Amino acid sequence: MAAKTAFFRFYEELNDFLPEPKRKRTYPYSFDGKPAVKDAVEAEGVPHTEVDLILVNGRSVDFARHLQDGDRVAVYPMFESLDISPLIRLREKPLRQTRFILDVHLGKLARSLRLLGFDTVYRNDLDDPEIIEIAAEEGRIILTRDIGILKHSAVTHGYWLRSTDPEEQIREVRNRFDLYGQIRPFRRCINCNGLIEPVNKAAIQSRLQPRTRKYYDEFFRCTDCGRIYWKGTHYQKMIDRIERWTAEQAEVDNAARG
Repeated sequence: MAAKTAFFRFYEELNDFLPEPKRKRTYPYSFDGKPAVKDAVEAEGVPHTEVDLILVNGRSVDFARHLQDGDRVAVYPMFESLDISPLIRLREKPLRQTRFILDVHLGKLARSLRLLGFDTVYRNDLDDPEIIEIAAEEGRIILTRDIGILKHSAVTHGYWLRSTDPEEQIREVRNRFDLYGQIRPFRRCINCNGLIEPVNKAAIQSRLQPRTRKYYDEFFRCTDCGRIYWKGTHYQKMIDRIERWTAEQAEVDNAARG
C-alpha cells in the first residue's frame, strides 16, 4: 500500500521543537494507516502539552481525529489573548493552584521558584514515572528539559524549558505561566520546599553561631526540615534578584499596554 501524505504547519513557539527545514512553513508528512493526529504531532517532536488548537482542513479537531491522505493540518500553541472557546480547545484548563515538579536537571530553577514562594517539588533521585505519578496525584505542572516525558499520555500540564541557563529559565517560567501576580517571596524553604514561619530566638539559641546570635534578632524556621533563616548579608542579594525579575515583568506589561 502506497504511503499517504498530509501537510503540516506548526505555529509560533511550537517551531522550537522542529528541525530548521520544517520551521514556519508547510511541509509534507508521510504516513501509513490511520494514525491519530496526536500521534502524528508527537512523531514530529512536539509534546501534546504544548498544543492548544489543531485545525484540519480549516476545521478544529481533537487529538483523536484520524489523519487522512491530503489533510492540511495547522497546529497552534496556547493562545494568550485570543478567545478560541467556540473551537475544540485541546489544552486542559489551568490548574487552580500553580504548583510545579521539576526533573533532575533543574535544581537551580527549583531553588529560584521556591525563593519566589512557589510550591516546587524537586529531588535528584526522581525518575520519569515517579515525576508523572506525583504530578497527576498532586496537580502539578511538570517542568523539564526532557521532551519525552511530556509525550506521556498521563501528562496534562507541562512545559519544556528551552534554555539551559537558570536565569533565563526563571524568566521563561515566569512568562509562560504569568507568575508575576502570584509571587510571594520567602514563604518556602529553598532547601526542601517546606513552609517558613517566624520562630522565637530563644527557641533556637543553641543552633546559632556566636556572631549571628549577637547581631540578629529576627529568625524564621522551615516547618519541615527545620532550617533556620535570618536577614543576613545574603538577604539583600536575594531581594535584588527578586526585584530584577519583577521589574523585568513590569517592563513587559507596560510595553504591552503602551
